[in-house]
This record gives sequence, structure tokens and C-alpha cells, in this order.
Amino acid sequence: MLSNATTDIVVVVIALGLMVFIHEMGHFLAAKWVGVRVLTFSFGFGKRLLGVKHGKFSWGNLADESEGTDYRVSLLPLGGYVKMAGEDPSQPQTGDPGEFLGRPRWQRFFIVIMGPTMNILLAVLLLTGLNRYHDEEPAFETQPARIGGVASGSAAARAGLMAGDLITRIGDLQNPTWEDLELKVAMSPNASLPLEFIRNGERAQTTVTPRPEGREELGDVGWEACLPAQVDEIESGAPAARAGIRKGDRIVALNGKPVLCSQALISSLQTNQGKPAEITVARGDQTLDFSVTPYLGNGSDHKQWLIGVGLRYVIIKQLPWPKAFVASLEENLKTCQLSFDAVGKILTRQMSARSLSGPIAIAQMSGEAYRAGIPDLISVSAAVSLSLGIFNLLPVPILDGGVIMLLLIETVIRRDLSLRVKERVVQVGLALLLLLTVFVMYNDLVKTFKPY
Repeated sequence: MLSNATTDIVVVVIALGLMVFIHEMGHFLAAKWVGVRVLTFSFGFGKRLLGVKHGKFSWGNLADESEGTDYRVSLLPLGGYVKMAGEDPSQPQTGDPGEFLGRPRWQRFFIVIMGPTMNILLAVLLLTGLNRYHDEEPAFETQPARIGGVASGSAAARAGLMAGDLITRIGDLQNPTWEDLELKVAMSPNASLPLEFIRNGERAQTTVTPRPEGREELGDVGWEACLPAQVDEIESGAPAARAGIRKGDRIVALNGKPVLCSQALISSLQTNQGKPAEITVARGDQTLDFSVTPYLGNGSDHKQWLIGVGLRYVIIKQLPWPKAFVASLEENLKTCQLSFDAVGKILTRQMSARSLSGPIAIAQMSGEAYRAGIPDLISVSAAVSLSLGIFNLLPVPILDGGVIMLLLIETVIRRDLSLRVKERVVQVGLALLLLLTVFVMYNDLVKTFKPY
């Protein structure tokens, strides 16, 4: 437990630190480009450990405060910061064009917005690389939303839904994939969702009401996806191998009854009680029949009748660069839309604020992703980077979005706001940010230690 917690902290410090540093690099590059003097560009916070200024390397704090950028490494590796000349409105302005507040508003806007932009670009680049080389996704996620199983007493069971039903509409979603379906349900706790489905070729309608479940109190209806019955592995010498079934075959029927999902295949094998079974597979354009006699072996948690095959539950994508980039844009755009939708539902109390996550939850997710493998860590890092960019664009004073809002107001009224007004706005923004920080930290602690 302690080892996992330590891993979580180390991983999130490195990952989040690099994301914040890249955010600040966006401000730095933009400031340099428009001619604003950058006094300090630091990796980390706190005491200066080492750095370069005027082309000279030095250890420790600097006694020389003359002009020039101090590229430094500081004690706490929790991101970084950029200090620009003339960015503090409470300090007297000299009229130097190299000062931040001495530049035109459009240039200040450019400097401010480049921070969140770098985080969004990082998310796009990370997912592009993942899509190009090794992106794993469940085989059922992008398939039509067919139900593979329904838990007894669940909301889905009360709505009359059964394994094999094909969902054609839920709420305002037409012909959803399973991924679309799950997202819709998760973000609709306690909402009555009209649902249409096809069973045995006939259309039917019902209403399902997701229940808030788990630490985040997200919607859940108690169904599971239909997992494809496609052969991915063949056990050497097992009944399936002896019968001639091959990797890549899709099992479509058992004893003449259609097999839509792997759950139905497993259930039918148990019902058949080890008797010889006629298995029909689709192989390319062919449909082939095989006689297979199951054996009693070790299943996931008890003895089961098996035929010696492993089914494909994961698809690995390796897209060409252009398609990988387009797929990344689509994934990030979808995440943006879901983020704003979730915030709207939380503010209107359609979703629980428990779904908000803070540093502790991010550390836990990062640690779990690291233990799962590099692809998972890259995927989580992209999501966190995108969230960081979106969060900083919120129109809350002291965040980049708040600065942008003030710049837009000043552009409309064609004059700078008074120092007194800006100070009050910053104070309100700081109070709101502190309250939000305390809330999400409390939220994370409750979700971590409260039993479910």
C-alpha cells in the first residue's frame, strides 16, 4: 500500500510538473516573441539551486539582479514559473516597451493564452503518438451498443432489458456505440432516459433511470457490454485446436443457436454440460461448422466447461500519421465537450460534485496508469494536460482565463481598469480558487478513505 502511494506521488510530481513547465514555456516563448523582457524562467519553485544567466552557469541564489533572463532550476519540482518585467500592476510602470503592461493588449492576450494552448497541443501530440504506435482499446467500445449481460435487480433489469438487446437510442443519442452509451449513462444519474432497442428483430421502447454509484456517484444501470466471440488464442492440443478452429475465427453459433456475445458462448457451454457441441464460425467469407467436445477446466474463479480458446477483448490501433492526428483531435474535442457538459451538470446539480477530482485522485490515476503500462500513462497524461489547459481558460481571476476576461473588458471599454478594481477582482478569484482547492482535496480524501 505504502509502495503504491509512493509510486503515485513520484509519478504525479514528474508528470504534472512537466505539464505545468510546458504551460509556462508557452508564456515564455510568447513573451520572447513579442519582445517582453523575461526576468526568470524556472523549472520548479522555491530556492534557486542552479542556472544560467548572461551565458554564465552558477549555483545557488543570484546576487546579480541586472537585466537578462535567469534560466534556473529551483528546489520544488512542481512545475515552473515565468517572471516578466512590469507584470505587477501595483508596481510603478516606467514606460519601457519591454514591460508586460507596456505592450499592446493583443500581445498580452497572446502571451497569456499560449500557456493553456501548449497544454492542449501537448494532449494532441501525446494521443497522436499513441494512435500511431500503440493505442489499446476494448474491442466492444466502438461497436454498436449490444447488451451482453444484465445484473439481477439493477435499473436495466427493472426496465425489462436482457442480454442480446441492441440499443438504438438512449436520450438524444441515436445508434450509440457502447462508449457513447456508457458516457451518457455515467453523466445522467437519477435522470429518466427514454430508450429504444431491438430484440429478436422487433423494436421496443422503455425508460431506464441510472443510479448514482461508486465514489464519484456516476450513473450506473447494471448492464455489461456484449464482448465479441472472436478467437484470439488457441490452446495447443485443446478441443478447439483439434477440431480445426483458428485464430481470427468469429464464433457465430453453438448447436444452431446464434452467439451474439462471448457471454452467451460461455453460458451455453456450461448449459451443454460437456456434451459434444456443434460450433459455427465465420472465417473471412466462409461459414464453417466444427464438432467440439469441451473439457472441465479452471475458469476465472471456478471449474468451467472449456474448449481451449482465448477471445479478443482488446484492439491495438496503429494508424498512419495523418489518421493518428485526426483521431487525436477528435478524441480531445470529445473530451472537451464532456468536460464542459460535466461542469454544467454539476453547477445545475444534475451530477454530484463528487465526480470532481483533485491532486490526490490525479496521483492515484497516474500511479495506476504507470503500473498498467506506458500506453495507459500516456493516455492519462494527455487527459490531465488537456484538463489543465481547459481549467486555466476558465474566466476566474488569477487564472489565465481571468486575465483574458479582463483584457477583453478593457478592449471593449477602450481603457485600462483601475488598480483598485483589479486588486479586488484578484482577491475574489484567489478566494474562489482556495475554496475550490479545499473542496477537491476534501473530495479526494473522502473518496479515498470512505468504504463503498
